[in-house]
Amino acid sequence: MYKPFLQHLEQSLLQRFDLQSRPIPAGLASRVSDRGKSPATIQSWCYECPEFRKIRYTYIDAGASAQIFNSVIYPSHHSELPLLGIDFLSFGQVKNLIVMDFQPLFQDEAYLQKYIHPLKTLHDNYPDLAQNLEMKFYDANQYFSKYLLFAKTDPDKVKTRVFEAFQDYLNLYWQMLAEDTPLHDPSDIQRIVKAQKDYDQYSADRDPASGLFSSYFGHEWAERFLYEFLFEDAKPLAVGAVLK
Repeated sequence: MYKPFLQHLEQSLLQRFDLQSRPIPAGLASRVSDRGKSPATIQSWCYECPEFRKIRYTYIDAGASAQIFNSVIYPSHHSELPLLGIDFLSFGQVKNLIVMDFQPLFQDEAYLQKYIHPLKTLHDNYPDLAQNLEMKFYDANQYFSKYLLFAKTDPDKVKTRVFEAFQDYLNLYWQMLAEDTPLHDPSDIQRIVKAQKDYDQYSADRDPASGLFSSYFGHEWAERFLYEFLFEDAKPLAVGAVLK
């Protein structure tokens, strides 16, 4: 269901940026599961370029039972830009959940005005995809903007409205990147380094997909995938507790 989204993201990136492959730890780039009623495959891609230190996206294809497309784009540490977060999930084509946002690294008013407010006009074009659903695993006021798209929808709308919104959000993000001024002060750069690490830790601690990964591909593989690839700057909770 979401392969056209993956292909559009790839084409959009390749047209604009000098992408270099970013290593994915051994055994995590792809895997096939024989668990459950239908086999599931997972495949991931990862790139970097001067503008983005990490571009990752993952596709899970479990046939009619599940289709999942997930991506996070991390700007260079020389940029204050929000992260671009994408999460599209379909289970049996009955439950279709879409999440897309410019994920703010900070919540102060000046930052939100500069990097999040430009989303408002675009967000207002898609009231049907902004359903104000309850977040069960995350704090909506942390690493999410008030202009995120968050909705339950149907397959037909995925192909039309969701795909249109996806393209619009990507184009605005590229535009904001082009207009952004790089940071040069070491203290500013370190602030971004810490903010992106904090994002990884926060996300890894709460990511509900880890249970899904475990059900398809086993707990050990899922833990590696979570901490060595998806959120590589996070520490597993048990390790984090010891370090503190």
